[in-house]
Amino acid sequence: MSETSAPYLLVLYYSRSGGTANLARHIARGIGRDGRFEARLRTVPPVAEQTGEILPPVPETGAVYCSKDDLAGCAGLALGSPTRFGNMAAPLKHFLDGTADLWMQHTLVGRPAAVFCSSATQHGGQESTLLTMMVPLLHHGMLITGIPYSERALNETRDGGSPYGASHVSGAGSGILSAHEEELAEALGARLADAAARLAG
Repeated sequence: MSETSAPYLLVLYYSRSGGTANLARHIARGIGRDGRFEARLRTVPPVAEQTGEILPPVPETGAVYCSKDDLAGCAGLALGSPTRFGNMAAPLKHFLDGTADLWMQHTLVGRPAAVFCSSATQHGGQESTLLTMMVPLLHHGMLITGIPYSERALNETRDGGSPYGASHVSGAGSGILSAHEEELAEALGARLADAAARLAG
């Protein structure tokens, strides 16, 4: 997943306890299966206006912060967040709210996108989070891909996973994915890469 001039798919997420970050890594693994695209992992900072923190320009650990150039140059996007009352976390929404210039220029029109999330409980708002995360991507003209029931793990999972996107149930907050959650995240990454390749002709 080194950065070169090769076409890449952006895996953009916000994570607090590690579950969403682990989903992002497995989605990136799925993207890289056949070598057509690189996966570029990016995160967003906490909302500084709320926390009062002075943030370093680059995080001390994990993915670097996403720029609008990262978003503008991607061949496709996987967007991930923990659930916050059935919606995406504020830092991710804050970043997307700042992309009106890309919307005005139709930069992302026709590119594929997918969504993923994590929650503490099985019924913690995953499906509404995934669905509402799609809304700004649809406004950008992106083409949404999900996970079909032809994926065996979607029929068998007792943890995360839905046709709307990959997900994780964190329980005590360990961030460790189940085998089905890993499989479905990788399947979503592979589907996103395949969609991007087909759209590129």
